[in-house]
Amino acid sequence: MINQKKILFQVKSLTKTYGSGDAIVNALRGVNIEIPAKELVVLLGPSGSGKSTLLNILGGLDRPTSGSVFFKNENLSTMSEADLTRYRRQNIGFIFQQYNLIPSLTALENVELVTEISDNPMDAKQALEMVGLAARVEHFPTQMSGGELQRVAIARAIAKQPSVLFCDEPTGALDSQTGRTILNILQDINQNLGTTIIIVTHAMATAAMADRIIYFSDGNIDKIKINQQKSAADDIEW
Repeated sequence: MINQKKILFQVKSLTKTYGSGDAIVNALRGVNIEIPAKELVVLLGPSGSGKSTLLNILGGLDRPTSGSVFFKNENLSTMSEADLTRYRRQNIGFIFQQYNLIPSLTALENVELVTEISDNPMDAKQALEMVGLAARVEHFPTQMSGGELQRVAIARAIAKQPSVLFCDEPTGALDSQTGRTILNILQDINQNLGTTIIIVTHAMATAAMADRIIYFSDGNIDKIKINQQKSAADDIEW
């Protein structure tokens, strides 16, 4: 039994449906899960299995149809929109497959946008240094590679010093070597900053670096595996 003091998310009987009648889609079907703090967790499964839906609900971007989600002692399911905004701003960082950077701003300026609205931000240059972009702070997105753009997105997410970093297919648009670099950065953030990291992916190789692997299928959790011999990101075979 996991010590309750270490539980970050507690999900109870969570469902999410879209549409109605014959067109109804059951994205989540009564999911129950506990996620401890400071772990690197991989949600693994094919497209349409429900993993991104769960991530969006945990991140306060979507609401469940029924069931509850607790972050520490706060029930996200019953929060107002204003409280969900506060929750995301104070606790959550997002990294998506699409980098969502502002083209007219430099790498440094893209990161500074987040630090200006955060309660306890990291220095923007320090965040970029952590992802190996100290020499690229004044470059614009059009002057950078896909891997560098993803690293700017990671720097932007960690600059607010979130409790949780949600990553939705963060290596999906990258080649294997660049993808390995990104995963290595995420693993370093987890180990050195103590940030809980939750990665959504369909890539089995990514699971090798996780503390906990949650397997999804057809809106439900098939199984949960605690990884006793996790790999370093550099050693993952694609």
